[in-house]
Amino acid sequence: MFTTEYEFVLPKGYIDENGTLHTKGKMKLATAADEILPLKDPRVQQNSSYLTILILARVITKLGTLEHVSVNVIEKLFTADLAFLQDMYQRINEAGTPKVHAVCPNCSKKFDVPINFTQMG
Repeated sequence: MFTTEYEFVLPKGYIDENGTLHTKGKMKLATAADEILPLKDPRVQQNSSYLTILILARVITKLGTLEHVSVNVIEKLFTADLAFLQDMYQRINEAGTPKVHAVCPNCSKKFDVPINFTQMG
């Protein structure tokens, strides 16, 4: 089965205006529109780094109990969470299943391990 949405747990979490911490979420695979349409936004034309914020707001489909993950939510993430989401975005949008290359410490056999974005460590 082809996976189009991936669950994750943020390293720090988003704290909303009520003080609620949101850590669990879902990110969908990006479409061409997810990457192209934000390029027209004036904020991106003024500061190309803003592209990341707009794309993540389009591909994060769930974060805790929030009804909608807006640009404002992404802007208020801790930098560790933003870096985590940027890395996740790159990994899931590469060709194939996201995985990491590993080597057995006992026998030195090389193998690939699927990445689980919901476990820390």
